[in-house]
Amino acid sequence: MHLPIRRALVVCASVLLVSAILNAGPSGYHVAKTLKLGGDGSWDYLTVDAKARRVYISRSTHVMVVDADTGAVVGDIPNTNGVHGIAIAPDMDKGFISDGRDNTVTIFDVKTLKVLGTAPTGKNPDAIIYDPASKRVFTFNGSSKDATAIDAKTGAVAGTIPLGGKPEFAAADEKGHIFVNIEDTSEIVQFDSNKLAVENRWKIAPGDGPSGLAMDRTHRRLFSVCSNKLMVVVNADNGQVVTTVPIGAGTDAAAFDPETGFAFSSNGGDGTLTVVHEDSPDKFTVIDNVPTLRRARTMALDAKTHQVYTVTAEFGTAPAPTTEQPRPRAPMVPGSFTLLILSR
Repeated sequence: MHLPIRRALVVCASVLLVSAILNAGPSGYHVAKTLKLGGDGSWDYLTVDAKARRVYISRSTHVMVVDADTGAVVGDIPNTNGVHGIAIAPDMDKGFISDGRDNTVTIFDVKTLKVLGTAPTGKNPDAIIYDPASKRVFTFNGSSKDATAIDAKTGAVAGTIPLGGKPEFAAADEKGHIFVNIEDTSEIVQFDSNKLAVENRWKIAPGDGPSGLAMDRTHRRLFSVCSNKLMVVVNADNGQVVTTVPIGAGTDAAAFDPETGFAFSSNGGDGTLTVVHEDSPDKFTVIDNVPTLRRARTMALDAKTHQVYTVTAEFGTAPAPTTEQPRPRAPMVPGSFTLLILSR
């Protein structure tokens, strides 16, 4: 390469970097990479395995595996019918996938991505988490309104916990307690991950229709993001609502970064990432609404690099309603599935 061309490329790269920094908000977060991944299937949850440097993305019938640092597709886990979420047990090098249409969990080896087996769940397992305190995986089953506990080592079902409503996402305090959003009653339910018994039910008004849930384990604060454009901060010890802060429309996921004190809400309705700072355990301030893209409603946080990953796609025009399909969905544009990586 000739030296003038090299210089031109360096100048161009510098201009792009400066532009990204200037476009960053007070949090410093901005979209650093936009990567077209393509592939088939819609999406739901994303999960980052910070240890193995992988991002797992649910794609309707399979799980796409992406290198967390480069964004390159490095693998795929097939036959996960109606997949919603992925949980990683890093101390066992195992992963667990909730197969919503099959009422099962697919268990796989995180090193080889080889499927090791399946386990039965309640009806329509949706969110899924691993609890290191009990060494159990929990699925939160939307249709049967309960949670299934699975021994992460053996794959055996340890029990079922009735939740009294439709569960959404959950968080573990890693001390033997699980907290889960109940969407249709606007509550958080707390249960013991060893005894499999409900301990508390807390209303989170004025929050309505909670979906994503995250936790500051040090200061015992829960962050529940709701369909009425509120993040509700709840004291995990007594269930009291500490405060609420505004977020964008169409949220479906929350995250908390203990090193920076940032809580996040991904808002697919208006294409933003709300960044909230924990000024103190009782004071929280919205400092940013970072532009992303519409429909980027779910996300995952990389605890190692502090990057945030979210996905979206382009859609065409919905077909005309029919008797068989009174509410037809707009088709996804082929090849348009996109990964956004937000950095500071």
